Order: sequence, then structure tokens, then C-alpha cells
Amino acid sequence: MVRDGIPFVAIPVLLAMVPMLFGFWIISLLFLGVAAFMAFFFRDPRRSIPTEPGIVVAPADGRVTVVNRASAEPDSESLVSIFLSPLDVHVNRSPIGGTITNINYKSGKFLMATDERARLVNEQNTLTIQGNGLTVKCTQIAGILARRSVCWKKEGERVECGERFGMIKFGSRTDVLMPPAVEILVKEGMRVRGGKTIIGRLTR
Repeated sequence: MVRDGIPFVAIPVLLAMVPMLFGFWIISLLFLGVAAFMAFFFRDPRRSIPTEPGIVVAPADGRVTVVNRASAEPDSESLVSIFLSPLDVHVNRSPIGGTITNINYKSGKFLMATDERARLVNEQNTLTIQGNGLTVKCTQIAGILARRSVCWKKEGERVECGERFGMIKFGSRTDVLMPPAVEILVKEGMRVRGGKTIIGRLTR
């Protein structure tokens, strides 16, 4: 479990102890149920990270809701969006290995994460990661329930492919912007696993 989840588990457990002392077992069980869900939500399973060169891995667990491939226009980028339900692992992982050259936080609204407008108007945090011949942007987007994006890294730090860099608390969305040279390997509706599923591969 990630450390950010400790208060969310500890507080319900402590609250459960008070009614337990007075014999109100049902109330105690409700609080313990909340604690159990929080422990489940903040889980952080280990992953076997692919080691192939030139790959882009999924930055989060969830369902691919948008795949927009780059056009012939200058500065065009491919977009892959992943929706995380409250039942998914919410730890975010770096899609490539490289240096974080920029972190840009933007406050905003809290529309449903699957809404097309969410990537433009919702609260979000974007990391630009420059790797070996490949630069991607990974954006944590808050949803209708998630109102806090957590980033554990700073500008100038290096991350390995699949390394944990943060999380979004409760239902949310994670976007990856990639250059045209990356072949997109996923389709809308697919389920992906953060740090494990290869979503793109550099072609040149």
C-alpha cells in the first residue's frame, strides 16, 4: 500500500474502536469496511516492467477510452487516454525512462473523467519526460470524485520506465501524448496495466 493511503485506513480503524467499546458492533463493522476498502484502493502491486528499447508503457491501470493517432500536421501528437475506475490501481507509472524536464499543474473543473472536455478543463498535472530519442507527456487528470493529484517527483529528476511517480485519488484519467514516430499498439476498450502493458513502440 502507498504511504498516502495510511491516514485513509488508520482513521476509520480508530473510529471503529469507539463504538466497539460500547458494544455497537454494527457501527464498528461499517468503519472497518471503509478501512478495508481504502486499503484495497491504495494498494500498490509489484509489476514486471518490460525492458525492450523504444517502448511506451501504460502509465496506469484501467480502460483505454480514447486513441487519437497523430496526423500529418506539424507538431501533431498521438493521444491515448486511460480511465481509472475506483476499483483500479491508482498508482501512476512513467511511460518511458528519461528525465522529467517539466511539471505543469493546472487547476480546473471536476467533470466526469470520460467527458471529452475533461482533458481541457479539469484539474490536471502534466509531466514532460525526455528519454533517449523520445519525449512524451503524461497527464494526471482529476475526475468527478478525484480532487487531488499527487506527484512524488520533481523537475530534473530521472525516472525509469514503469517507475512510480504519483497517483490520483479515486476515479480519474491518465493521458499520454506521443510523437508520430510512436506506433500505437492499443485500441479503445482495451484493459491495460500500469508499467506492464506496452501501448506504443518507437518506429524510427
